[in-house]
Amino acid sequence: MMGRDDHQTSGNNSSSLPQTPKNLKIPPGKVDEEFSRELNEWDDAKAEREQKNQER
Repeated sequence: MMGRDDHQTSGNNSSSLPQTPKNLKIPPGKVDEEFSRELNEWDDAKAEREQKNQER
């Protein structure tokens, strides 16, 4: 009798990880710049949302 954990074969994709296309990778030296740009965009969106809420 075999239990659920006695499965012998592994899946096709068990040892591989998803890959990032080279054109979407950020060079290591620009990670901080990209991160700060995204935080700035988030702050701008938050400020716009707060301004719209105050106008109501």
